[in-house]
Amino acid sequence: YDRKFLLECKSSPVARTLPCCLPQIPGVTSRAQSSLVKLEELKEQNESEEAMPGEQPRHAAPL
Repeated sequence: YDRKFLLECKSSPVARTLPCCLPQIPGVTSRAQSSLVKLEELKEQNESEEAMPGEQPRHAAPL
């Protein structure tokens, strides 16, 4: 291929569009979440589980 053709392909809208069936891999195909954000999400999840008084707490399965 010649240089002009390759440069045109680089700026093509098709080249800038992600494939439709691309898997979500944090840090590779999507932005990586910082550990602080993950900790905040876990904290919110735990608080919401504690707020539900009618449910039994979930325990990890024994190994």
